[in-house]
Amino acid sequence: MRFLADYFPLLLFFVAFKWQGIWVATAVAIAASIVQIAWFHWRGTVSAVHWLSLAIIVVFGGATLILRDETFIKWKPTVLYLSFAAILAAGKLIWRRDFIALIMKDIALPPAIWTKLTWSWVAFFIAMAATNWYVAFHFTTETWVDFKVWGGIGLFLLFALVQGLFLARHVTEPSR
Repeated sequence: MRFLADYFPLLLFFVAFKWQGIWVATAVAIAASIVQIAWFHWRGTVSAVHWLSLAIIVVFGGATLILRDETFIKWKPTVLYLSFAAILAAGKLIWRRDFIALIMKDIALPPAIWTKLTWSWVAFFIAMAATNWYVAFHFTTETWVDFKVWGGIGLFLLFALVQGLFLARHVTEPSR
């Protein structure tokens, strides 16, 4: 259920794009993101990631609609991925914390593994940002939308699966 709730705005964006094009899809994504935040707030589980995503969709989606220029909405995933990479990298470099360890607090791992995990996610987010930028500005808008939805979800699932296999070798029993 959480997976569906997390991808709710993206899936509605895709449906709206196929049905009515980029302008309607952008408006739907903004509205769906607001509904998503309200849902998570009602359930008591709204996270900083959701707030950041909402802010970026409102700014870039709003610019797309106001200026009637789809360039802004195409930049949205790249900015979001780079924001995630920057937050994780700053956590490690400035505060000497692995923010992923805070998110996954129920998993016991040695500090060196948390560091590897953090840097692998930083690299993944940078790669996703670069890939989104390339597809957005070298292919048609329809190809970009298809990639953004199905390619993005697929790459995230694949990367998470690989990370899960990596973590399974290193998980230790938490001390009680």
